[in-house]
Amino acid sequence: MMRTAIIGGSGVYDLNILVDPKERVIDTEYGAAKVKIGLYEDMEIVFLSRHGEGHTLPPHKINYRANIAALKNLGVERIIGTTAVGSINADFKPGDFVLLDQFIDFTKNRIHTFYDGAAVHVDMTNPYCPEIRKSVIDAAKALKIDLHEKGMYVCTEGPRFETGAEIQMFALLGGDVVGMTNIPECVLAREVEICYSAIALVTNQAAGISGGELSHSQMIDEMKSKQEGVKALIMNAATLIPGGRKCLCKDALRGAHIGELLTK
Repeated sequence: MMRTAIIGGSGVYDLNILVDPKERVIDTEYGAAKVKIGLYEDMEIVFLSRHGEGHTLPPHKINYRANIAALKNLGVERIIGTTAVGSINADFKPGDFVLLDQFIDFTKNRIHTFYDGAAVHVDMTNPYCPEIRKSVIDAAKALKIDLHEKGMYVCTEGPRFETGAEIQMFALLGGDVVGMTNIPECVLAREVEICYSAIALVTNQAAGISGGELSHSQMIDEMKSKQEGVKALIMNAATLIPGGRKCLCKDALRGAHIGELLTK
């Protein structure tokens, strides 16, 4: 049974380091998701490209529910995601790695839950799994990779980039980085009790900060230049994740279903 999954974002479309990878299409009630399953140091790893092959899916068209449901159906318990971000915080420079610890959601038209027909309210006080976060921090230290161990992620709808005024507002709210894909992915993982953490790579300064125009090609080029570092950090972290889960993620649905609480 597969226990750990990697979700690759912009610029990370294939790990290319799994032994004997096999493609599978996993059908779910929300649609199908394509994954690759292979071995890394005797660990079975599932890889899913968030944007699809050739980056064909923009952020607002990704079937987040199908992706997370497919991983759940495969028995995945932990997910490490990658995401390209713009920097709001002056201390976060292009090329920097950021381990997300909080988010603010500014998306508008996405489906954020598996529970359309039930009153289920999962706790998101700490949205990213502390056990995976510790493993990433330990991996970065072992590899001597500089890592911002905390970062507030602001998620926007996309696919357009943000205005300078929006970035100023996000800065006032305490945002460190801005991107378009971490929500609802992070939320859906919690709803099915999968541990989730995300490593962000700063690819550019956000709108109004750099003084120039933003381009998607600039973001992809920066992500590609750091691909090997991203892969090394992710895979080293995957080997450091403890076997048994002691975090609260695995019990996220306990007490979250209002109907069950009312009948007790």
